[in-house]
Amino acid sequence: QLHLAESGGGSVQSGGSLRLSCTASGFSLDNYAVGWFRQVPGREREGISCISFGGGTTNYIDDVEGRFTISRDNSKNTVDLQMNSLKPEDTGVYYCVADPDYFCSAFALRVREWQYWGQGTQVTVSS
Repeated sequence: QLHLAESGGGSVQSGGSLRLSCTASGFSLDNYAVGWFRQVPGREREGISCISFGGGTTNYIDDVEGRFTISRDNSKNTVDLQMNSLKPEDTGVYYCVADPDYFCSAFALRVREWQYWGQGTQVTVSS
């Protein structure tokens, strides 16, 4: 069974850091673009970052550019999202997504029909 699982969420104070991890089981992420979406209270679910299957291309929305860094280790079948300088408005549920047919791009972050989704992990940033 194909499965994505997020980990690393939690509660931090404003300005703090968290590192989210996405681990795939039942399939290899090698040939998949992988992204991170988030659901912030009161807002639509949004794509915030993605990385190409080879890791050579990354994209971020303006809101997280310079604060978040996405990376992947295909040997471990994982994709991480390092989140620094966290703000209270970053609070929400963060989802890992993967799709073999997407290319990581700003357009892909605006598309919600990624093939595989994790269950999400809660991130809470207090002021």
